[in-house]
Amino acid sequence: MTDATDGREPLEPAAPVDDAFHVFDTTLRDGAQREGINLTVADKLTIARHLDDFGVGFIEGGWPGANPRDTEFFQRARAEISFRHARLVAFGATRKAGVRAEDDRQVAALLDSGAPVITLVAKSHDRHVELALRTTLEENLAMVRDTVAYLRSHGRRVFVDCEHFFDGYRANSGYATQVVRTAYEAGADVVVLCDTNGGMLPAQIDAVVRTVLTDTGARLGIHTQDDTGCAVANTLAAVDAGATHVQCTANGYGERVGNANLFPVVAALEIKYDRRVLPPGRLAETTRISHAIAEVVNLTPSTHQPYVGVSAFAHKAGLHASAIKVDPDLYQHIDPERVGNTMRMLVSDMAGRASIELKGKELGVDLGGDRELVGRVVQRVKERELAGYTYEAADASFELLLREEIEGRARRYYRVESWRAIAEDRPDGTHANEATVKLWAKGERIVATAEGNGPVDALDRALRVALERIYPQLAGIRLTDYKVRILEGNLGTGSTTRVLVSTSDESGDWSTVGVAENVIAASWQALDDAYAYGLRRAGVDPQE
Repeated sequence: MTDATDGREPLEPAAPVDDAFHVFDTTLRDGAQREGINLTVADKLTIARHLDDFGVGFIEGGWPGANPRDTEFFQRARAEISFRHARLVAFGATRKAGVRAEDDRQVAALLDSGAPVITLVAKSHDRHVELALRTTLEENLAMVRDTVAYLRSHGRRVFVDCEHFFDGYRANSGYATQVVRTAYEAGADVVVLCDTNGGMLPAQIDAVVRTVLTDTGARLGIHTQDDTGCAVANTLAAVDAGATHVQCTANGYGERVGNANLFPVVAALEIKYDRRVLPPGRLAETTRISHAIAEVVNLTPSTHQPYVGVSAFAHKAGLHASAIKVDPDLYQHIDPERVGNTMRMLVSDMAGRASIELKGKELGVDLGGDRELVGRVVQRVKERELAGYTYEAADASFELLLREEIEGRARRYYRVESWRAIAEDRPDGTHANEATVKLWAKGERIVATAEGNGPVDALDRALRVALERIYPQLAGIRLTDYKVRILEGNLGTGSTTRVLVSTSDESGDWSTVGVAENVIAASWQALDDAYAYGLRRAGVDPQE
C-alpha cells in the first residue's frame, strides 16, 4: 500500500491498459551506452516522446540517483511529458549487502523519481554474486526479496532484470532459478532473463526459457544483446517459449554491438505473429520513428536495417523487377507501407526492361509501353555504368536521362562556354579557391567569378552568381552533401572519379552523379544535373 505521507506516490497508474504483452524500451539507458551516443536531457525527453508516440508500453528512462542527468530527466519528464501510451520506468539495483532497503539511498532515489514502474537489476550468476557483490548467495537472495517487497509496499510495480542469467544458468542452474523464484514470490510482476554478454543462440534461449517457466511459474521477460548477431532472433525465440515481455532499444543501439532492435521485433510480433502490441495505426509509423530517433542521437540511419532501411524494399536485379511487375509480393515479404516504408527500384547495369518501366512509374514518367524507348534507356544505362556512372543513388540524373530519351533532346537552361577552378596555396600558409564561369542564357553572355571554401564550392558559387538573376528559383536550392569516390583502376591520381551530389529545396531532395578523370570536371557534371533537375521540378521553362 502506498505511503501517502512520504511524497513519493507514483506519477501515473501502475499498469497499462493492455497488460497481456509488454514492449519495453530501454534506449534511454541501455541504448545510450553505445559508443558515440551522448544524450542530453533534452535529447532523452525528445526520444521519450517519439517512443510514446510509437506506442511502446514502457520506457526505461535511466538510473535516478546514479548521475545528475538521469535525476533531472525524471524531474522534467514529470512536468513536461503527458504520456499517452507508455509508462515511465526507473532503473536501479537491489539494496546493498548488509543495508536495509528503507535505508538504502539509491532505493530511495528510485521512489523519489516518481516513476510508477521500477526495474531492479539483480545478480543471478553465482560467481558474480561472490566476486562482484562480494557477498553470500543467501544474502543476494535476501537483497532481491527485501527490495522488491519494499518497493511494492510503496505502490510501485516492479520488474527484476536477472543480469547474466543465461551464463549463470549454465554455471549453476539451481541458483539462477532460485533468484527468479525469489523475485517473483516477493512481488515482482515480471522477471527478465538477460543475455548480458550476448553469447546465446535461439535454440539455447528457447530451451532455458521453457524450463525456467515450468520450474518457477513466474511471468518471464527477455533482454538480449547482439554479440552473436542473434538478438532479434533470440528475443523471438523467448516469445515462442513463453516470454510475454520483450526489452529492446531503438535501432538496436547499445553497448558493444548493440541490443535487440525494437523495430524488427515489434514488426515481427505484429505482422508475423499477428500479436497486437502497439495501439491501432502505430505500426505504420515504424520507419518515421526509427529515422527520427537516429536524427536525435546524430547517427546516420542504417540503409540496410530490416523493415525501416531505405534499402529494405529496394530491388536491383532485372529478374526481380520482372517478377515484381507481375506481383510485388513475389520478392517482398510484406507490403512496405505497413511499416511506413516504400518500395524502390534501383537502376544499374543489372537493369532490364521491367526495372526501367517500374522506375519510370516510380518517378512519375509514363513510358507508354514503348519497347523501343525502354530498350534505348536500358542500353544507355548499361553503357554509362560501364564508364563509371551509378544511378542507384542518383535518381535525379536518371530521370534527366529518361526524359531526354523521351523528348529526344536534353532540356538546357544555359549553354556553357567555359569554366575553370583554381586552388592556390600561398607561402604564408593561406589558401585561395576561385572559379570563373562563362555561359550564355536568354541570349546573354554572362561571366561570373566567385571564391569558395574549396574549388568545387567556388564553382558552385560562380554558377549561382551567373544564373540567379535569370533563374531566381535557384535561391531556394542548396547543396546538402558531396561524396567523391575513386573508381577501381591502376592509374593512381589519374584514375576515374565519381562524384555524388545531394541537393534540396523546401519540398524535397535529390541526388545527381558526375564521372570524369578530373574530380572538378566530375563535380561540374553533378552540379549541372543538380540545377537542371531543380529548375525542372520548379516548373521553369528553359531560357536558352
